[in-house]
Amino acid sequence: MTKKSVLPLLTVSFLFLGACGLEKPPASLEFPEEKKEGAAPAAAAPATAEAPADPKLAAGKTVYDASCAGCHDSGMMGAPKPGDKANWAPRIAKGIDAVNNNAIKGFTGKAGMMPPKGGNAALTDEEVINATAYLIK
Repeated sequence: MTKKSVLPLLTVSFLFLGACGLEKPPASLEFPEEKKEGAAPAAAAPATAEAPADPKLAAGKTVYDASCAGCHDSGMMGAPKPGDKANWAPRIAKGIDAVNNNAIKGFTGKAGMMPPKGGNAALTDEEVINATAYLIK
């Protein structure tokens, strides 16, 4: 076979294979009608927490939202979730200085680990302490 005789076969093959991947378009783009009577909203947008009045807690919330929430909101690597009093109680019982020290220097325990400054080395110690205060308030 020569190169010239393969080219038409190759072209037709590519066209055929390309057409095989196309899906049939939907018959219509109609959306179901909303229920009007007695229907609750399907999903309310989560309420955003207002910034605390205390400037240090407000600064801590900003740091928490940007650097800490990824792990603490999901409980990743054993991170205690905000408001989980049972999980926070043994940590707080050791004293706020111990909690802050673990947040700044990092900690590895039975339940998981926390990297120093939550993995964000650009944070100052004061920013980490403010975020900790916000988290355990």
